[in-house]
Amino acid sequence: MADPKGFLNHGREVAKTRPVGERVRDWNEVYVPGSLLPIISKQASRCMDCGIPFCHNGCPLGNLIPEWNDYAYREDWQAAQERLHATNNFPEFTGRLCPAPCESACVLGINQPAVTIKNVEVSIIDKAWETGDVAPQAPERLSGKTVAVIGSGPAGLAAAQQLTRAGHTVAVYERADRIGGLLRYGIPEFKMEKRHINRRIEQMRAEGTKFRTGVEIGRDIDAMKLRKRYDAVVIAAGATISRDLPVPGRDLNGIHFAMEYLPLANKVQEGDFVAPPITAEGKHVVVIGGGDTGADCVGTAHRQGAASVTQLEIMPKPGEDRAPHQPWPTFPMLYKVTSAHEEGGERVYSVSTTHFEGDEDGNVQLLHLVEVEFIDGKLTQKPGTERKIPAQLVTLAMGFTGTDRENGLVDQFALELDERGNIARDADFQTNVPGVFVAGDAGRGQSLIVWAIAEGRSAARGVDRFLTGASDLPAPIRPTDRALTV
Repeated sequence: MADPKGFLNHGREVAKTRPVGERVRDWNEVYVPGSLLPIISKQASRCMDCGIPFCHNGCPLGNLIPEWNDYAYREDWQAAQERLHATNNFPEFTGRLCPAPCESACVLGINQPAVTIKNVEVSIIDKAWETGDVAPQAPERLSGKTVAVIGSGPAGLAAAQQLTRAGHTVAVYERADRIGGLLRYGIPEFKMEKRHINRRIEQMRAEGTKFRTGVEIGRDIDAMKLRKRYDAVVIAAGATISRDLPVPGRDLNGIHFAMEYLPLANKVQEGDFVAPPITAEGKHVVVIGGGDTGADCVGTAHRQGAASVTQLEIMPKPGEDRAPHQPWPTFPMLYKVTSAHEEGGERVYSVSTTHFEGDEDGNVQLLHLVEVEFIDGKLTQKPGTERKIPAQLVTLAMGFTGTDRENGLVDQFALELDERGNIARDADFQTNVPGVFVAGDAGRGQSLIVWAIAEGRSAARGVDRFLTGASDLPAPIRPTDRALTV
């Protein structure tokens, strides 16, 4: 513990964001470049080096947070990035995108603002890239075994990198035209510039991982034929089926799933389009869903020049402080103002959409809603609260219900599903089909990026043990582990 009084001498400071008027005119990350490094040493000194660091429990990766906080305080960036990479393949992803359950579990957070763990993390890894400390780690020898990874999101990439470094020959299959999964096309550029993905992919290529884009297993290649071609298969296809809203008027033009809308905006940044086929420009936009994906739609609509943006959430507005039934160190449901919300728009809670209304050409124009409340645990409409709001573009951001069943992947493998519709797996992340493993949201259900990386690392150990009889690879979680909640 470098500074025993650090948490007494310094308050919490977070990354500075660029002015709203500036950042909504571009797609660059919202934070002021270089604003963290001058303050991060003091922020890292606030870590108390607890006897029992509950941040380890909050983080499914088991990140060695007190250790790299100490190194960051001392500005020993080389040692800091080594400890960071010891448990996390892609800290530049989690440092930008993770909601930081580690901070919710920070012991300092019992009676003070928690340590800015996420900001320290991203500072360490950005410094490591800047100084050239992130280098390929090619295996010393090859095992002669081959592995196919289906899906290139965080779970698939983590599994692929771990298995490649263990000496196996790994090929990653991605149905999109670029590697990255939802990191590439589901996360807007203003939250994470895609250069961060690109340089990791180049590192993985240098280590020996192969990538095959534009190939959908189940449609382009039969799943069982793929299994016969490789010694093992890891399914990391995600939970990509969007939850729908079956109300009258759903078939009107202008109503889209968030994952139909967001990727097109990202493709503009990739140079595929001059303008997106679906745009919010000049339109009254309604986003249904109050989570992170909904916030991504809000920020995207602002940058496209929406006339107005309204975000609807069926649940009540959360409090700004921990509720008594969500005590430390659990991850609480709090009212969160993201950078997208800072940029404008209206947020409406405790409402449900009853139907949509369109014009004579079949384009959505109005959304009808009603206030709701929970009575005896049942969602009930409040009489007399019906109203309508203008809606010329509606995005549905209500979460995901499971992995894709239409492409044939699940049926061709004859995979068993659990009671929630996810692909079932045993303690080694292996499915009912020998040699076929599953990692990430396809097996866990919709979850966080940090859980996806932990799943990929853990599944890699199961694969390595299946191929060689033993494994030294780390497995930070079990398939049955869940977030720290009450």
